[in-house]
Amino acid sequence: MTHNRNRPAIGVVIYFALAFVLGVYFTFASVQGDYGLFKRIQIDAEARILQAELKELDVELARLENKTRRLSDEYLDLDLLDEQARDVLGLVRADEVVLR
Repeated sequence: MTHNRNRPAIGVVIYFALAFVLGVYFTFASVQGDYGLFKRIQIDAEARILQAELKELDVELARLENKTRRLSDEYLDLDLLDEQARDVLGLVRADEVVLR
């Protein structure tokens, strides 16, 4: 009694189908998922934007610290004080002409 098997066993087909589905799922998750390649590229782009913004803010901070130091009691810049008083209080000297 020879038993002729023309078709593969159903267990082998299910095994390979399951392996294929899992492979597709993990490939998709590694590219599109929360920790995938596309998310990593997006995070890197946001990091570069934030680094540029941080540099701009550092420059602004240095400018404001310089201005604060120049108006402090230890080091008083009279020209800057005069400029600030004119700007804030709207003062004009008697020998100046104001154009509007």
